[in-house]
Amino acid sequence: MSNVLRGAFTAAHRGFSSDRVIADVDLNKRFIDECRSRGLARDVASLNQDLLSLRKRSGLKGITTTRRTVFSDDDEYRFASEMAVRFLERRDQITLDAILCDPERAAEFDQVAAKIAPGFDSLRYRWAALRLRKSTNLSPEQFSHILPSVDVVVVRVADLNLNTLPVQEGLYVFFTRDTALYVGESGNLHRRLKKHMDHSDNKGLAQWMWKHGTEELHIEFHILPNDASTAARRALEKEMIQSRRPLFNVQ
Repeated sequence: MSNVLRGAFTAAHRGFSSDRVIADVDLNKRFIDECRSRGLARDVASLNQDLLSLRKRSGLKGITTTRRTVFSDDDEYRFASEMAVRFLERRDQITLDAILCDPERAAEFDQVAAKIAPGFDSLRYRWAALRLRKSTNLSPEQFSHILPSVDVVVVRVADLNLNTLPVQEGLYVFFTRDTALYVGESGNLHRRLKKHMDHSDNKGLAQWMWKHGTEELHIEFHILPNDASTAARRALEKEMIQSRRPLFNVQ
C-alpha cells in the first residue's frame, strides 16, 4: 500500500507538503480521489493518517515539495486556532493530527475557531494550529489524559445562562479572540462562575469586564468526575496556566 499512497500523493500534492495536503480541503480531496482511483477503499481519516505515517517512515523522500504556505495575517486568528485545538484535544482525548485527518472533526475545529475569530477560511485556521505545534506553543496538556473531563464546553459569555451552569466540580478558562485572561478551578462551577459574573472574583478579570464588556469574551469549562480531588483540580489548573498563559493568573 505504501507505493500506492506515494503515487496518490505525488499526483495530488502540486508541490506542497503532506501537512498542506491534509489541511487543505481542495488538495485533500484530490489526494483522496487519487487514492480511490488506485483502489484504496479505506475511510478518509485512515488514508490521511496513512499518509502521515508514510511521511514519518521517510516514505515520501525524494518527492519535491518546494511550495511554501505562508499567511501574513495569522496573528488575527492564531489564538482562536489554539483554543479550538485545546477544546477538541481535551474533550475527545485526541491529537491535532487526528483532528485534521478526520473531515468531521476538522470541520468542527473550523467552526470553533470561527466562533472565536470569525471571517477566515479553514486552511488558515488549520495552518495556524500546525505552525503553533512546530513552534512548541501547542504542547499537549499531559495531566488532562490522566484525569479526563466528563464534558468540555465553549460558550460566548454574552450568551451564558447562569441558571444552566453545572454545579459539578471542574476548571474554566476566560479568553478573548487574542489571549487567555484567567484560568480557575472550583468544587462548584456554578457558584464560582456566578462570582465572576458579579465581578467579585479576581480583580484583573473583573476590571477587564468592566472596561470591555462580555461581547467578545468566551469561556471554556471542563466538568470533572465527581470523585476528582482538590489536589487533582489544582494540578490541572497549574498545567493549564502554564500552557495557556493567562493574563490575570499569578504565575
